Amino acid sequence: MAVTKNPYDALGVDKKASDEEIKKAYRKLARQYHPDKNPGDASAEERFKAIQEAHSILSDPKKRREYDQGGGIFGGAGPGGFDPGAFRGGFGDILSDLFTSGGPGGRPGGGPRPERGRDLETEVHISFDQAMEGVQVPVNVPLSAPCPTCHGTGAKPGTAPKVCSLCQGRGVEAESQGLFSISQPCRKCGGTGTEITDPCATCSGSGQTRQVKRYRVNIPAGVREGGRVRLAGKGEPGRRGGAAGDLYVVTRVAASPLFKRRADNLEVEVPVTIPEAIRGATIEVPTLNGSKRIRVAPGTQHGTVQRLRGEGPPRLGGRGRGDIHYRLVIDVPRSLSQEQREAVDDLAAVIDDNPRERILGGEAKS
Repeated sequence: MAVTKNPYDALGVDKKASDEEIKKAYRKLARQYHPDKNPGDASAEERFKAIQEAHSILSDPKKRREYDQGGGIFGGAGPGGFDPGAFRGGFGDILSDLFTSGGPGGRPGGGPRPERGRDLETEVHISFDQAMEGVQVPVNVPLSAPCPTCHGTGAKPGTAPKVCSLCQGRGVEAESQGLFSISQPCRKCGGTGTEITDPCATCSGSGQTRQVKRYRVNIPAGVREGGRVRLAGKGEPGRRGGAAGDLYVVTRVAASPLFKRRADNLEVEVPVTIPEAIRGATIEVPTLNGSKRIRVAPGTQHGTVQRLRGEGPPRLGGRGRGDIHYRLVIDVPRSLSQEQREAVDDLAAVIDDNPRERILGGEAKS
């Protein structure tokens, strides 16, 4: 087995490196020189062994302190070297340390680690007006939660789970694969580290039951279709003391008969008559709070857009409000009375302006 004379040099870290810096350097180098990534490369394998030996010392506060002080626990090598037999676990520890945290064998003291609960997602349907004003809505969320009978232990009340006789509470088994030892969840306890000889009748020993939690969610004013509201810690409870997940509430906003959402703004089509477009006019337009008056300039063209600043939807985070864009659409009658037809004829006779001349080069007039 390779022996490195200085564990700090082997990991490429300073003697004052923090535990996190040592762990980060170790993981990076272990992945780089792992034999699976370097098949047949003897030098990479030797480097891989030296990396693990160095980490076995620097990740153990007692061994690191004794090495730094020049103690003799490494075969008398002192700061200039160390004895590879001074640590336990061999190459089986590498997989545990690469794919888990807290070192070999799970958390300090043995046993499976706490598990964070799953994040959950649900939908709420609200009206356009509610999205503009904000609303509080109830949500019912089905989730797995600790059994109310056994309080999550999985054991019948009055009894308790026992330490797994196969894995001794570690939750994992080690299987030898040549030079390496691969850890996998214990086949007897499923990774929990405990055995339940007398299971709870309510949850059949799982420690979890399907429950429905009810919450009231504040939907902020200005929320958009598909917006997500996060409720921290309202997802599924964690196992073995782990933190609960989060709940994400997705908003489904009904369409408005008047307004269309365009990012932080609203858009609405407003019909204007031919005389209003020609002569100009002051007209009433809808807003989110009643109506307001805007000025239509003389000679307004079909599709002209006018804007009312600050009358649109609230911006999330209290950053003011968006605008409302009014697209002016000239309303052309589909049929005319005799009197209207005569008036249009008179108007046509006095307006000697053919706009097609601009694209036909005067041919329309000839």
